[in-house]
Amino acid sequence: MTLPTETAHPELEGLGNYEYGWADSDAAGATAKRGLSEDVVRDISSKKNEPEWMLKLRLKGLRLFDRKPMPNWGSDLSGIDFDNIKYFVRSTEKQAASWEDLPEDIKNTYDKLGIPEAEKQRLVAGVAAQYESEVVYHQIREDLEEQGVIFLDTDTALKEHPELFQEYFGTVIPVGDNKFASLNTAVWSGGSFIYVPKGVKVDIPLQAYFRINTENMGQFERTLIIVDEDAYVHYVEGCTAPIYSSDSLHSAVVEIIVKKGGRCRYTTIQNWSNNVYNLVTKRAVAYEGATMEWIDGNIGSKVTMKYPAVYLMGEHAKGETLSIAFAGEGQHQDAGSKMVHMAPNTSSNIVSKSVARGGGRTSYRGLVEIGEGAHGSKSNVLCDALLVDTISRSDTYPYVDVREDDVSMGHEATVSKVSEDQLFYLMSRGLTEFEAMAMIVRGFVEPIAKELPMEYALELNRLIELQMEGSVG
Repeated sequence: MTLPTETAHPELEGLGNYEYGWADSDAAGATAKRGLSEDVVRDISSKKNEPEWMLKLRLKGLRLFDRKPMPNWGSDLSGIDFDNIKYFVRSTEKQAASWEDLPEDIKNTYDKLGIPEAEKQRLVAGVAAQYESEVVYHQIREDLEEQGVIFLDTDTALKEHPELFQEYFGTVIPVGDNKFASLNTAVWSGGSFIYVPKGVKVDIPLQAYFRINTENMGQFERTLIIVDEDAYVHYVEGCTAPIYSSDSLHSAVVEIIVKKGGRCRYTTIQNWSNNVYNLVTKRAVAYEGATMEWIDGNIGSKVTMKYPAVYLMGEHAKGETLSIAFAGEGQHQDAGSKMVHMAPNTSSNIVSKSVARGGGRTSYRGLVEIGEGAHGSKSNVLCDALLVDTISRSDTYPYVDVREDDVSMGHEATVSKVSEDQLFYLMSRGLTEFEAMAMIVRGFVEPIAKELPMEYALELNRLIELQMEGSVG
């Protein structure tokens, strides 16, 4: 028995296939302007009737975006044509008050994706659905509203809670942080705004779903989460897009503030089509005794560059990133995490797992920084890569910067291939080769899947099986 290759085992071609590739009618996208200019930015702000300070911030973001060079590391981004992108597409004139009020084509899309069913079964405490540039549907449980929990789309939050919004917006990720954060600041639209008051525990996840429908669409949602002292929230987001012959861009910014004793868990299950550039900046600050957890599932996209970060600003703060990435033919998943220890006795943990086949490429790119005065801090990094065949690739780029003596720092990285012994054993028990391969991959990602709510873990396993068995096209 030999290690599988593409030609020897066509049954493995399903890894990287995609089941959410349908496209709806695109009347709104057909009339949207292409290209980025000051007029486009002013038009977005005017349509949203924003305050003057936000327009000024958008224009500053545009100026910085124009000045900053493209990243000269990571994935190849030369295929992005910024002049061909549609930066704002309004799919409906107003947000729906109920699910039945949504335009028929949008409602049908979300029906296919199971969003209303999750709400009906009370699997989520609140749900937001963004289609193109804006949130088209939003609901939250009444009992949470009565406790002071705010869960709105970001545009509405700017109007209804202007002081709270302005106090935190752009404080975690400055407008000039990187080229794509500057772009997001200039043209952001939609996203989620969450505020959890002191001592309030949101026991069931809040969920948001982001869908790109228009070809050459740029989706630039902006999410801002504030978790007050001793509060808790779990936010889950999902993402899909149709399959087109030309590319789309998804460039979100996520800012999270976790105050003393608070805890936030942010789960992403993205399943973009392989014509999407997914370039996201996610960062949290955790204060004394606070905990921030990133759970990241990256399936699909042409290129993903995403490195969720936690700045540990208070003593005994904790940060954790658990991530899984799948790369098929023509895909590059360049993902990782950043942990910055700025206070004593802080701790962080990064577990990164990746699977590649068909010439796909996965990369772990991470930073652990322990600053002066952060004595007693502990950090551990574990990177595991699994290659399904002989033509795929995995790389690890760890960066460690320790400026304090009394600390504990560990890093371990492995790259493994599916062994002949594993396949032989499972096939001798009656499994076909692709069934055996799918079981091996499920076992490989189990440490990540077990951290998900049950319905999301089942969805992740379902996606793995669909990809491994080639049952979608």
